[in-house]
Amino acid sequence: MAYQLIQVLPTDKRLIKAFLELPVRLYAGNPYWIRPLDKDIEEVFDLKKNKTFRHGDCIRWVLQDKKGLVIGRVAAFYDKRLFAKDHQPTGGMGFFECINDQTAANQLLDACKAWLQSRDMAETGVPILAMDGPVNFGGRDRWWGLLLDGELPPNFGMFYHHAYYQDLLSSYGMRIYFKQFTFGRQVAAPMSPVVWEKAQRIRQNPDYTFRMLDLKRLEDFTEYFRTIYNAAWVKHSGVGEMTTLQAKATMKALKPVLEPSLLWFGFYKGEPVSFFIMIPDLNQYFKYLDGKFDLWAKLKFLYHKWRGHCNKMIGVAFGVVPSQQGKGVESAMVAACADVVQKTLPYREFEMIWIGSFNPKMLKVAENVQVELTKTHATFRHLFDPIATPWKDCPNT
Repeated sequence: MAYQLIQVLPTDKRLIKAFLELPVRLYAGNPYWIRPLDKDIEEVFDLKKNKTFRHGDCIRWVLQDKKGLVIGRVAAFYDKRLFAKDHQPTGGMGFFECINDQTAANQLLDACKAWLQSRDMAETGVPILAMDGPVNFGGRDRWWGLLLDGELPPNFGMFYHHAYYQDLLSSYGMRIYFKQFTFGRQVAAPMSPVVWEKAQRIRQNPDYTFRMLDLKRLEDFTEYFRTIYNAAWVKHSGVGEMTTLQAKATMKALKPVLEPSLLWFGFYKGEPVSFFIMIPDLNQYFKYLDGKFDLWAKLKFLYHKWRGHCNKMIGVAFGVVPSQQGKGVESAMVAACADVVQKTLPYREFEMIWIGSFNPKMLKVAENVQVELTKTHATFRHLFDPIATPWKDCPNT
């Protein structure tokens, strides 16, 4: 049985609403699911707000049954900047939601595959050979990965998924390309003596200094962030170099929720070498807003913030330049942060999102600061022609 696939155009408010509200029906009664803000989802598809459109393109659909009921949704996209970094230029599939019906899932995924394959040489410069998903049309900090394990409410910028989604993707022929781990710990829990001593040795070395964000020097710290990010992350497959404009846009997006004592930077002989960026877990507020952020929703947000209904902070970005990795800089930075957070802030829980299975160095950092695995997501890959383009595991970095 074929269903009706309908493209969601930027001007079609009815279909946009259907795209946004399908998960509300699919997860009705689920105690873990938290509806993200509609505006946060829509910004991904906004040519003016999503700078990735400068280097790629995006399309999205909803799927209807014969009665006109929306039973699935999906988006497909590509970013030409990433093609040169991948041995098999890969497009993306994301925002996948579907009833438990393999025919419906196949129709959604086939649409993504066909659209990506139709982006010819004149448009992309290279043939697209594969599709990753579910991923984001933009940075990895949001909407990236399928939940495999962790019956817990999702953190801000992450999706919760039905367990059967794994079977839908696997039955289509998608394979796990890499896993993404979220780790957590209690804020008050002490670091291990061994890690603490290593951190203290770095902190006592006068060549190293660690400072929290200074809002009066936000432009300087934004450039520190960009410099460290490019040195630490650009070598990873699927990660493009961050421009000054993108760095400013990132900080601008974070500014409304920035708490300076949650953003830390490390310096070696005055040069920036590490950063650790945390924010409050906004989902602890957003779960009361039903996806809206109009005037009434903003008042509810301020009320819940005033009442202190967020007791968790999340690590959204972490980076150490290669020359300083493995020396204990990350532990020293976390220790400097802990000195402030444990004494002055109300947060009781902390989660680091997300660390890829391809990144053993960061997994070692997580082990050193004594966190426990709380959630596992995965990025799946589908090869369009597995004979011509054999499977290759995601390389470690």
